[in-house]
Amino acid sequence: MSLRLRLTLLYTTLLGGVLLIFGSLVYGLVSFTLLQQIDDTLASTAEQIITQLRVGENNRFDPRTLEGYQPPENLSFQLWDQTGVLHVAYPASERQPLDERSQTIGQPKYSFVQDGANRVRVLNVPLVTPRGPAGILQIASSLSVVDTALSTLASVLVLLVLVAMFAAGLGAWLITDQALSPLAAVTQMATQITRADDLQRRIPQTASPDDEIGELIQAFNQTLERLEQLFNTQRRFLIDVSHELRTPLTVIKGNIGLLRKLGETDEESLSSIETEVDRLSRLVGDLLLLAQAESGRLPLVMAPVELDTVLLEVFQQMRVLAGDRLQLKITDIDQVQVTGDRDRLKQVMLNLVSNAIQYTPKGGQVSLALRRSGGQAQFLVMDTGPGIPSEDLPFIFERFYRAEKSRRRTQSGGFGLGLSIAYWIVRNHGGAIDVTSREGKGTTFCVWLPLTEEKAQ
Repeated sequence: MSLRLRLTLLYTTLLGGVLLIFGSLVYGLVSFTLLQQIDDTLASTAEQIITQLRVGENNRFDPRTLEGYQPPENLSFQLWDQTGVLHVAYPASERQPLDERSQTIGQPKYSFVQDGANRVRVLNVPLVTPRGPAGILQIASSLSVVDTALSTLASVLVLLVLVAMFAAGLGAWLITDQALSPLAAVTQMATQITRADDLQRRIPQTASPDDEIGELIQAFNQTLERLEQLFNTQRRFLIDVSHELRTPLTVIKGNIGLLRKLGETDEESLSSIETEVDRLSRLVGDLLLLAQAESGRLPLVMAPVELDTVLLEVFQQMRVLAGDRLQLKITDIDQVQVTGDRDRLKQVMLNLVSNAIQYTPKGGQVSLALRRSGGQAQFLVMDTGPGIPSEDLPFIFERFYRAEKSRRRTQSGGFGLGLSIAYWIVRNHGGAIDVTSREGKGTTFCVWLPLTEEKAQ
């Protein structure tokens, strides 16, 4: 059963239930009102008869006092004495008691009597004189008019309920069709995307963005956009990995072919093969590290870390890499303690400093600084290299991304994974990493890490 049909049935059933309850209340109220009017008429007639009635010395009724009395239309009455003798009857042809069950009552009583196909409302009033009970007065009114009116009212109410339910069902069917049409568009678009593998398509926003369906369409479009980004990232990742693997594999294959052709060991070829194998090992290691990090399977051993000591170790190691080609110096260093994984934080420093040394031309300068700023540690790496174009800055922390226009690819260079790894490590230490650069002026990387509580105070 479709959602549209279920909603239509639900709305129709609810409306029908409400109308039935309302109709029952109306029917009961009208029935009570008409019966109350009948009872009031019977009571007033009984009062008139009792007012005119006279009783003789032997406690018997005097019929002459009621000669010529005409009760209201559709009413009949009988006057019975204590011995069960009928003294007065209207109409005179009616000799049977109007209500045989109430011949011995002790107080006024209303009752229903079935007279053939008609119902009759009877009021039984006991008559008592100072000398004791004198008899009973019975007054009756036919309910045929009331029953006819109530039957007509019931038919009208049932007909109205049926017509209202039909109209409500038809209206609900049309309204739900209009309301659910965006869902049909979502289903159709999702099916087309699945069949065509085209994540660039979006569902048109035909509904109000403030209602539930509009929010669903927005969420679905955002999901499609996210999936498209992930798909493009994955595709770019495969292309980049293929590109990075092609070069060292080509070199290795060429050198092996050369060795086979020469038939003897060539140190230069072996050295080239070893270099390319090292590059492949670093690539596989970096990819494995990123995969473990993104899947949450890379544990961080959190402990107090003296960041200034780590910086001095990095400085000593990187001086060998810089050599005499450029100047590497520490411009500012404070005693800073953070809570984190010492090896991973050192890896961040090594990646940033090695990148700065790699892309800074001969005769340039790379400056390091470690400061305390408020409740955070600030680690700076500043170089005098060619800088990074502004259009490349938003993407430099993506995997395999390199601004090739300004940074040269060297044989000993990386694969564009170092900054991605550094970004993940810093972020999972509760910190942040940002970069500022001007073409021809140099680049500055800044890492922010929260200080431990005792050092932050």
